[in-house]
Amino acid sequence: MQPFASCPVTRLSAVRGILTDIDDTLTADGAIAPAALQALHELHEAGMPVIAITGRPAGWSEPFALQWPVRAIVAENGAVMLRAQAGELRRDFTQDADTRAANFARLQRCAQAVLAELPGTRLATDSAGRLTDIAVDHSEFVHLGEAQIAQVVALMQAHGLHATVSSIHINGWIGEHSKWTAASWAVQTALGEAFVAEDWLYVGDSTNDQLMFQRVPLSVGVANIRRFVSQLNTLPAYVTEAERGEGFAEAARALLLARRLASARA
Repeated sequence: MQPFASCPVTRLSAVRGILTDIDDTLTADGAIAPAALQALHELHEAGMPVIAITGRPAGWSEPFALQWPVRAIVAENGAVMLRAQAGELRRDFTQDADTRAANFARLQRCAQAVLAELPGTRLATDSAGRLTDIAVDHSEFVHLGEAQIAQVVALMQAHGLHATVSSIHINGWIGEHSKWTAASWAVQTALGEAFVAEDWLYVGDSTNDQLMFQRVPLSVGVANIRRFVSQLNTLPAYVTEAERGEGFAEAARALLLARRLASARA
């Protein structure tokens, strides 16, 4: 990872918009950092779209989709897209209602197996708002060690689930959606244009951002990603000096400055 300050201004000035994780990228302890919220407003005013992609549930994400100046929030690792339209919330899903109902029953069986077979595990406190996945807490209100996290992942996979580890939760779901498919879906649906990865900047902080670090060339980790470096096979191209929402704001300020410099030269 190179320091984000070393990223060429010419590269930043070509960025179409920002794709970002939420937990520990925009937020700390579940609340958005003031610097990150200010950055979202400044990006919006400059006409630079922001799309958030998170493992958090739809129910948790809904108020933020209405309140934050973002074009969309894709929740549950790519399964549910939330958009504010004329002050109302629109929900779109990758799966139809029958498929979601069948998968929900399987997910609940897996969740009960995790709790029964792995002592010390607890479901995430936001589980009531989850429509298409399950989440086990490992660092939000409960601490699980690496070996315990690996056991949860293995059990989810044994039940036929995809599993990924965020900075706070272990998420399991059924289906081929991911943060990568979410990016393409959201850009096409919310902006009405084809998704070209080279035109976007992705900001994240943990192992469940790894697919985006692999496929979005201009990828940035906020400084707290160092906690996960030993667990990552692919690192982001750059790392900010600041952590969490302050790190996101650092990236946003650099993008806006690069855009202003490019406009001044034009």
